[in-house]
Amino acid sequence: QVRLVESGGGSVQPGGSLTLSCAASQSAYVTEHMAWFRQAPGKEREGVARINRREGYTGYGDAVKGRFIIYQDAAKTTVYLQMNSLKPEDSATYYCAARSGGFPNLHPTEYAYWGEGTQVTVSS
Repeated sequence: QVRLVESGGGSVQPGGSLTLSCAASQSAYVTEHMAWFRQAPGKEREGVARINRREGYTGYGDAVKGRFIIYQDAAKTTVYLQMNSLKPEDSATYYCAARSGGFPNLHPTEYAYWGEGTQVTVSS
């Protein structure tokens, strides 16, 4: 059973930064692809960033390109989302997701495993 645990959410002012963490209970071979999604009230779940944990390549949603960075630690146990130049429209519950194998993009239906989510609020 794959377990994903997010942490690092909170409140920040516009223009500020925040880093989210997602710890995976299984190795990078089981959770080869990991991603961050977000969902604001009344909106659909949106793909934010993805990473191939074995090869290291990444991808980003258009709304966060140039502002957010996804990366993993050297031990490949935790995936991070560094969020810079935050805007009020970035406010949402952020979810970590994972899958093994294939060539996923950033659609929620492509990921089998999900964390519980962590809240990010950007407000002055």
